[in-house]
Amino acid sequence: MARRTISDHTAHPWRIHELAPDFEVEDVWAFRTPGAGPGDFRAAVEAIRSSGGIGRMPSAARFLFAVRWRLGGLLGWDDPGSGVGGRVPSLRDRLPADLLAAPRGEDRDDMPLKAVYETDTEAVRELANRTVHTLMHLGWARGADGDHELLMAVLVKPNGRFGRLYMAAIAPFRHLIVYPALTRGWERAWAERNGGPA
Repeated sequence: MARRTISDHTAHPWRIHELAPDFEVEDVWAFRTPGAGPGDFRAAVEAIRSSGGIGRMPSAARFLFAVRWRLGGLLGWDDPGSGVGGRVPSLRDRLPADLLAAPRGEDRDDMPLKAVYETDTEAVRELANRTVHTLMHLGWARGADGDHELLMAVLVKPNGRFGRLYMAAIAPFRHLIVYPALTRGWERAWAERNGGPA
């Protein structure tokens, strides 16, 4: 796992740049996928899906998510009217015809971010509540060692001053607990995808 710069995300000709110019790139992380080639993006995404979502993350990360959902319930942050299709329109409303016709990706109850589109080199999921409208972008790129790697970018549109304060407050938890936990799970899933050792 490695944290990357914003330019590591923006340097690639992904479709997300034209679709979400009003979102800010908050975080960019790279995930190791040893032996991966240019055509392995969908295999990497399938490995992520098989990793089990939040329920299989380490206890510290699960605890943080549980606290966040509890607070959201108590304070009304996650009311249905504050989400995608309520407070904000879905990014799908911006998609051109070719992306609307492309596969979306699978939605599951244990994955709060919902699929927007998926191609051979990128996939996007989204979530909105009273704090933020966020996009998780997965992109496939050639790494420095010649193998391809998975880049995850988190793009956000904070909901006013409160949303910006919220993002600043949770940044240490994302960087120290959540993203490292995601990384371990996703990299392990890639290593085990064909029944090989982790």
